[in-house]
Amino acid sequence: MLVYANPDHRLHDPAEPHRFGGVLLPPAETAARADRILSALTCLPAVDVRVPEPLDEQDLLLVHEPHYLEFLRAAHSRWRAATGAPADGEAVAYIRPLPGTPWRPPTHVDAQLGIYSNDVDPILEGTWLAARSAAASAVAAARAVHGGHDAAYAISRPPGHHAGPATFGGYCYLNNTALAAAWLASRGARVAVVDVDTHHGNGTQAVFWTRGDVLTVSIHGDPEVHFPFFTGFAEERGEDDGSGANLNLPLPSGSGWAQYAPALEKARRAVSTFGADVLVVALGVDTHVTDGVLALADEDYPLLGQALRTGMPTVIVQEGGYGEGVLEHAVPAVLAAFT
Repeated sequence: MLVYANPDHRLHDPAEPHRFGGVLLPPAETAARADRILSALTCLPAVDVRVPEPLDEQDLLLVHEPHYLEFLRAAHSRWRAATGAPADGEAVAYIRPLPGTPWRPPTHVDAQLGIYSNDVDPILEGTWLAARSAAASAVAAARAVHGGHDAAYAISRPPGHHAGPATFGGYCYLNNTALAAAWLASRGARVAVVDVDTHHGNGTQAVFWTRGDVLTVSIHGDPEVHFPFFTGFAEERGEDDGSGANLNLPLPSGSGWAQYAPALEKARRAVSTFGADVLVVALGVDTHVTDGVLALADEDYPLLGQALRTGMPTVIVQEGGYGEGVLEHAVPAVLAAFT
């Protein structure tokens, strides 16, 4: 398996606790996640780990708005200048505009954090470089598949599928999955994205909502009661040219393989009907029972890897997965069965 990973991901390593479910918890999305995956992949035969080439930042414009990219690039240094915060400080949004009233686009960085953030994720001194390195891994995997490889896997961290064209949240700053798909589409491929993270890929849906050249499919826990809450419902099918090119397959809380397998089959049928010639998989293994939304077991991940084999060239981009031992078991299990 061809694997792309960039050590610059370690430049984004949040340490400050955040409030979740009424209690303060340490951050779950840390630099250790990618290192845990890399260590676990040594159990697989013929793993070829490469550092991706530097990203052509013009590729980011395939998905993200220029003003958002400029904000991400400079946000931390501007925040420090405005607040006197130390270099290791973590900039977090704390105010957002009131709905239903007109408001002036802000110029102060604190207010801009509230415009560009849809969550409580911090921006660190190294966030921009780390997010860019994650995007580079995803685009490198897409480039490898476009160049003739059957499959490539990107350990993209921080993850990406909750990042919209001009927003960050859900631990995501640049949408790595969407960038891989958009890069392939820009080269003439007909692309399908299948997102198997336990949370709806709301950012990816937003990126391709009005596009008909990329199919987006997401299997996830019921957004009525699970993050990201506002999107991910079955009736969301896309608009304009994208009408019919978005498929959400929400599942009840606690769904195991018996409920998950039929959703995967629906996803496969949708990909076939769409006529895709390249598949991009957003691989989240937070579907594991220990993560508390869905309830896949250790033995289900080889079945997932088998189900993701479609016979077409495939880019696999890492998204969620956090629990102790889950990444170390589930990711190799999926990749081994896939290959």
